[in-house]
Amino acid sequence: MRAGLVFAGVGVVLCCIGVAGLGVRNLQVVTQAAGPVRETADEFLREVVLGDTGRAYGRLCADARKKWSEGGFESWVRTPPEVRDYEIVDVSVTTEGGRPLGKVVIELTRASGLSEQRELPVVQEDGGWRVCGDPL
Repeated sequence: MRAGLVFAGVGVVLCCIGVAGLGVRNLQVVTQAAGPVRETADEFLREVVLGDTGRAYGRLCADARKKWSEGGFESWVRTPPEVRDYEIVDVSVTTEGGRPLGKVVIELTRASGLSEQRELPVVQEDGGWRVCGDPL
Protein backbone atom coordinates (compact mmCIF):
# COMPACT_ATOMS: atom_id res chain seq x y z
CA MET A 1 0.00 0.00 0.00
CA ARG A 2 2.81 2.37 0.91
CA ALA A 3 4.52 1.80 -2.47
CA GLY A 4 1.26 2.59 -4.25
CA LEU A 5 0.94 5.91 -2.44
CA VAL A 6 4.53 6.80 -3.30
CA PHE A 7 3.92 6.07 -7.00
CA ALA A 8 0.68 8.06 -6.93
CA GLY A 9 2.46 11.00 -5.27
CA VAL A 10 5.24 10.92 -7.85
CA GLY A 11 2.63 10.85 -10.63
CA VAL A 12 0.85 13.89 -9.23
CA VAL A 13 4.13 15.81 -8.91
CA LEU A 14 5.06 14.98 -12.52
CA CYS A 15 1.65 16.14 -13.75
CA CYS A 16 2.01 19.42 -11.85
CA ILE A 17 5.46 19.97 -13.36
CA GLY A 18 4.06 19.32 -16.85
CA VAL A 19 1.17 21.73 -16.37
CA ALA A 20 3.51 24.41 -15.02
CA GLY A 21 5.83 23.91 -18.01
CA LEU A 22 2.95 24.37 -20.45
CA GLY A 23 1.86 27.50 -18.61
CA VAL A 24 5.35 29.00 -18.84
CA ARG A 25 5.55 28.14 -22.55
CA ASN A 26 2.18 29.81 -23.25
CA LEU A 27 3.29 32.89 -21.31
CA GLN A 28 6.48 33.11 -23.38
CA VAL A 29 4.55 32.80 -26.66
CA VAL A 30 2.11 35.51 -25.63
CA THR A 31 4.82 37.86 -24.34
CA GLN A 32 7.04 37.49 -27.41
CA ALA A 33 4.15 37.93 -29.85
CA ALA A 34 2.98 41.41 -28.79
CA GLY A 35 5.71 43.20 -30.79
CA PRO A 36 5.13 41.37 -34.08
CA VAL A 37 1.34 41.72 -33.69
CA ARG A 38 1.69 45.50 -33.22
CA GLU A 39 4.09 45.72 -36.16
CA THR A 40 1.72 43.77 -38.45
CA ALA A 41 -1.22 46.01 -37.54
CA ASP A 42 0.87 49.17 -37.93
CA GLU A 43 2.14 48.17 -41.40
CA PHE A 44 -1.35 47.18 -42.54
CA LEU A 45 -2.93 50.42 -41.35
CA ARG A 46 -0.12 52.56 -42.77
CA GLU A 47 -0.70 50.96 -46.18
CA VAL A 48 -4.45 51.57 -45.93
CA VAL A 49 -3.92 55.24 -45.05
CA LEU A 50 -1.40 55.66 -47.90
CA GLY A 51 -3.83 54.02 -50.35
CA ASP A 52 -1.58 51.02 -51.01
CA THR A 53 -4.47 48.57 -50.87
CA GLY A 54 -2.58 45.88 -52.81
CA ARG A 55 0.07 45.58 -50.10
CA ALA A 56 -2.56 45.85 -47.36
CA TYR A 57 -4.54 43.05 -49.03
CA GLY A 58 -1.40 40.89 -48.98
CA ARG A 59 -1.36 41.19 -45.17
CA LEU A 60 -4.83 39.66 -44.80
CA CYS A 61 -5.26 36.10 -43.53
CA ALA A 62 -6.50 33.35 -45.86
CA ASP A 63 -10.06 33.54 -44.47
CA ALA A 64 -10.25 37.29 -45.14
CA ARG A 65 -8.84 36.84 -48.65
CA LYS A 66 -11.55 34.23 -49.30
CA LYS A 67 -14.17 36.76 -48.23
CA TRP A 68 -12.72 39.67 -50.23
CA SER A 69 -11.26 39.73 -53.71
CA GLU A 70 -8.41 42.22 -54.07
CA GLY A 71 -10.67 44.55 -56.08
CA GLY A 72 -13.51 44.19 -53.60
CA PHE A 73 -11.15 44.95 -50.71
CA GLU A 74 -9.81 48.03 -52.49
CA SER A 75 -13.35 49.26 -53.18
CA TRP A 76 -14.37 48.66 -49.54
CA VAL A 77 -11.32 50.51 -48.17
CA ARG A 78 -11.91 53.46 -50.53
CA THR A 79 -15.60 53.76 -49.64
CA PRO A 80 -16.19 57.11 -47.91
CA PRO A 81 -15.49 58.10 -45.28
CA GLU A 82 -11.99 56.72 -45.84
CA VAL A 83 -9.47 56.14 -43.06
CA ARG A 84 -7.10 59.13 -42.93
CA ASP A 85 -5.18 58.37 -39.72
CA TYR A 86 -4.96 55.80 -36.96
CA GLU A 87 -3.53 55.25 -33.53
CA ILE A 88 -2.78 51.91 -31.92
CA VAL A 89 -4.37 52.06 -28.47
CA ASP A 90 -3.71 48.57 -27.12
CA VAL A 91 -2.23 45.22 -28.13
CA SER A 92 -3.07 41.94 -26.46
CA VAL A 93 -2.18 38.36 -27.28
CA THR A 94 -3.90 35.29 -25.92
CA THR A 95 -3.82 31.64 -26.81
CA GLU A 96 -6.89 29.90 -28.09
CA GLY A 97 -6.71 26.16 -28.65
CA GLY A 98 -2.94 26.39 -28.29
CA ARG A 99 -2.66 29.01 -31.07
CA PRO A 100 -1.71 32.61 -30.37
CA LEU A 101 -4.36 35.17 -31.26
CA GLY A 102 -3.68 38.91 -31.30
CA LYS A 103 -6.13 41.73 -30.81
CA VAL A 104 -5.14 45.31 -31.60
CA VAL A 105 -7.42 48.12 -30.45
CA ILE A 106 -7.14 51.03 -32.86
CA GLU A 107 -8.54 54.54 -33.04
CA LEU A 108 -9.41 55.33 -36.66
CA THR A 109 -9.85 58.87 -37.92
CA ARG A 110 -12.05 59.08 -41.00
CA ALA A 111 -11.89 61.65 -43.80
CA SER A 112 -15.05 63.18 -42.32
CA GLY A 113 -13.12 63.98 -39.14
CA LEU A 114 -15.02 61.46 -37.05
CA SER A 115 -13.06 58.97 -34.96
CA GLU A 116 -14.02 55.48 -33.97
CA GLN A 117 -12.42 52.70 -32.01
CA ARG A 118 -12.17 49.26 -33.60
CA GLU A 119 -10.60 45.90 -32.83
CA LEU A 120 -8.20 44.50 -35.39
CA PRO A 121 -7.81 40.71 -35.07
CA VAL A 122 -4.36 39.37 -35.95
CA VAL A 123 -3.64 35.64 -36.34
CA GLN A 124 -0.54 33.59 -36.82
CA GLU A 125 -0.51 31.99 -40.26
CA ASP A 126 2.21 30.53 -42.48
CA GLY A 127 4.95 31.48 -40.02
CA GLY A 128 3.91 35.14 -39.79
CA TRP A 129 1.13 37.37 -38.51
CA ARG A 130 -1.84 38.40 -40.64
CA VAL A 131 -4.82 40.70 -40.17
CA CYS A 132 -8.07 38.73 -40.10
CA GLY A 133 -11.77 39.55 -40.02
CA ASP A 134 -13.27 42.91 -41.02
CA PRO A 135 -10.51 45.29 -40.00
CA LEU A 136 -12.04 48.63 -40.98
